[in-house]
Amino acid sequence: MRNVAIQQAFDMVAYDAAIRAGHGPAYLQAFEQHAGIVWEPRCGNVQLLTSDAARLARYDTSQPHRVDVQPIMDAQPELVFTQNAGFPSFFFNWVDPRVIKALVTPMNAAKILGETKKGDWITTVAYFPTVEHTGETVAYGDYESGGSSGVNANFPQRQSFHYQTWMQLGEKEIARAQAASIDWAAETTAAKILTLMKFQNRSYFFGIDGLQCYGLLNDPNLYAPIAPTAAWNLTGTTADSIYEDIRRLYVQLQFQSNGTVTMESPMVLAMSNTIMPALNKISTFGWSVKTQLASNFPNLRFETAVEYDTASGQLVQLIVDSIDGVETATAAYTEKLRSHAVETYSSYWRQKMSQGTFGTVIFRYVGIAQMLGV
Repeated sequence: MRNVAIQQAFDMVAYDAAIRAGHGPAYLQAFEQHAGIVWEPRCGNVQLLTSDAARLARYDTSQPHRVDVQPIMDAQPELVFTQNAGFPSFFFNWVDPRVIKALVTPMNAAKILGETKKGDWITTVAYFPTVEHTGETVAYGDYESGGSSGVNANFPQRQSFHYQTWMQLGEKEIARAQAASIDWAAETTAAKILTLMKFQNRSYFFGIDGLQCYGLLNDPNLYAPIAPTAAWNLTGTTADSIYEDIRRLYVQLQFQSNGTVTMESPMVLAMSNTIMPALNKISTFGWSVKTQLASNFPNLRFETAVEYDTASGQLVQLIVDSIDGVETATAAYTEKLRSHAVETYSSYWRQKMSQGTFGTVIFRYVGIAQMLGV
């Protein structure tokens, strides 16, 4: 009966004949014992129907001989696992393959002045010899012994400041970051370098407090700034008045340098990013301030730095690159990005990196004119 029941289950003619002959209960028992089909008792008195009766019972509800059909289940009727209420949300998360870094302000001191190495990482003081030719004359006479010429030498000095930072990396830290597609070692190294360079850039503008290490904006020997006609970014300030203020800066350079600077001299006009757009104002003749400056100062370039937005107001500097073959100023350092030994421990590494700065060394103060409050 076992083999016959299972074979006839796939033969509708033989199946119908067997059911009509009353073999339905034996079929149910054979299906359960040998085919693993379990009939749920809670569904009531289950009976097998012929194909015609099943069709009529399912589709023809108007027939008087309709049979009350109970469900026949071929799967476990109760859940083994907890009933599903959805899917974990992390299946629907997405991670951008790019690593988006935080913005930092530009470091432009070296672009404005240029950058020079002075000494090395053990240098504490730098001396900059200066000489001044002196002399006087008297009326000539065969026996006149008056008149003399000489040299006045001096040795101004600047003190260096050396500073450092550490980075350290752990094994698990690196592995976890790698799982998140972040190169933790490279990013930590970049952070170490950025930390040093940001401090270096700031020292070029403001020096180091308590040392003979001054910055481009606060050197005590700088000439006092002049005042503008009006704030450049005001709506009522015209392009003509802005150009006139810059022309006055150039005249101030002439006063300071006793005429050693010309309009063709290489110069840089440095200001904050906020003030720079004021140079795009158009004059009554249809020329922008920049266009007029380029026409009259052919070797003038423009640089910006956020440090020119000072606590005392917006500052603008007109700096001559060099006078008589000597640069006006330079951003000076002893050594940059000196990497010290990597220290290895049980499950992490660390490394020190150091630098040194002299701030900004100004050789000719006469070559820098300032305007505050633009």
